[in-house]
Amino acid sequence: MGQLLHGSARTTEAVRRAIQLHQESIRALAKRYGVSPTTIQKWRKRQTTAGARMGPKEVRSTVLTPEKEAIIVVFRRHTLLPLDDCLYALQPTIPHLTRSSLPRCLTRHGISRLPKINGD
Repeated sequence: MGQLLHGSARTTEAVRRAIQLHQESIRALAKRYGVSPTTIQKWRKRQTTAGARMGPKEVRSTVLTPEKEAIIVVFRRHTLLPLDDCLYALQPTIPHLTRSSLPRCLTRHGISRLPKINGD
């Protein structure tokens, strides 16, 4: 199974493990692996070789408050309206609700897709 590294990653888990195990100087390891001494110090301090997750620890909206998100979620679950209909119905209540923030909110709460309904 291969590793998934981001575009700027300069080390793999094997290199990180080697950095943690070798007793060479920071400068020698930095030269050997082609990374900065800061990178060597960082990986020596860490207990694991897995990269840390970047970005916010909990995903939340920067536009909508939790109360407004709750309104959107309850409305969608109750009405089962399509996205655009939800948008037009909710905009008088939540004026700064946009076409792009609505699907993000619905995806976060796991209701971005309407359930399949048989019949009329």
